[in-house]
Amino acid sequence: MGSLSLMHWMIVLLVVLLLFGAGKLPRVMGDFAKGIKAFKAGMKDDDEAVAPPPPQVTPPSSTATADRAAHDRG
Repeated sequence: MGSLSLMHWMIVLLVVLLLFGAGKLPRVMGDFAKGIKAFKAGMKDDDEAVAPPPPQVTPPSSTATADRAAHDRG
């Protein structure tokens, strides 16, 4: 009872064909595919906008280290 048999799927297909007609079905499925692509593109844009770029870490320069060492001694 939990799964649908082949006969159930054939009935569903018949009802879909009766509702939309054989000519409209490819157009409906094309529109559905465009919607999915637009949704994925929107999700990708949201992920890129949310994630900030990683911070740039610069190593200390040798003169700053020498100045700091001289300051600590004096």
